[in-house]
Amino acid sequence: MNLKTYKPKAEFGQMHLLGLSGYTQDEIFQVLKLALELKEKQQNGTPHKLLDGKVLAMIFAKSSTRTRVSFQSGIYQLGGTGLFLSSSDLQLGRGETIGDTAKTLSGMVDGIMIRTFNQSDVNELAFFGSVPVINGLTDKLHPCQALADIMTFYEKKGDFKGKKMCYVGDGNNVAHSLIMVCAKVGLDIVLGCPEGCMPDPGVIQSASKEAQKHGASISVYDDPKKAAADADAIYTDVWASMGEEDEAEEKHNTLKSFQANEDLMDCAKKDVIFMHCLPAHRGEEVTAEVIDGEQSVVFEQAENRLHAQKAVMTLLMGE
Repeated sequence: MNLKTYKPKAEFGQMHLLGLSGYTQDEIFQVLKLALELKEKQQNGTPHKLLDGKVLAMIFAKSSTRTRVSFQSGIYQLGGTGLFLSSSDLQLGRGETIGDTAKTLSGMVDGIMIRTFNQSDVNELAFFGSVPVINGLTDKLHPCQALADIMTFYEKKGDFKGKKMCYVGDGNNVAHSLIMVCAKVGLDIVLGCPEGCMPDPGVIQSASKEAQKHGASISVYDDPKKAAADADAIYTDVWASMGEEDEAEEKHNTLKSFQANEDLMDCAKKDVIFMHCLPAHRGEEVTAEVIDGEQSVVFEQAENRLHAQKAVMTLLMGE
């Protein structure tokens, strides 16, 4: 398919980005199409002040590099302003309810992005607020990352049909959103995860219905090489996510045979690309030879966070 010439089937109908399960294939394609257009404008130096005068509140309960910089740069490039708000900056940290925070901010800003621990906090912000809410990451989901991932895959492979994404490692928040977005766009996804680190069965069940609808498949193996066979992309993430420091040693022991290394890459297609959401721990979930090699697209993937999120903000917060 050609996303640049893609014709939307309907108007974009979403108010929030809490996760991707409620998004239609058409809406995801609209995000990707706009992201590619905005990326081209940014690279060409073409002004695109689509959110002139808009204000985005950015709530961070978890620290970040890519999420903070991409959202703050993105809203600025779109003509708006981003307000960085850590937990210690807000009355949330002193016991104010999420509902009161949502109602207060809704009278002062045009959108809210939140990067936090509990998915329920994001959902509650959207329920009580009256402005768009964007999930910048929770322990369960990472939809913005998944949109950047699928954008990068499209740029490198040109299509989704008949292609295979392989995710190896911990079945975490990144894996959950990647599974859903692959199902939605019709891209086969195979996961290699050990027992104890499998993705949420509920996510698999929900995504499987979408995959069937769009001609894709979802498979999960406990053998990383079996998962990587004939893959067009191999993707991994850190073994212990933020907030799981106490589990780091246990996760390391469980996942050490699921490392993305040259042996694993050799199981895939010759033109396989390597993907990682970053930050990366060389020598743990991935070897330096792989992440710093010619097949790695991790920094293009990171840049696409900027463009995909600009598209999301434009569609949610624009007129």
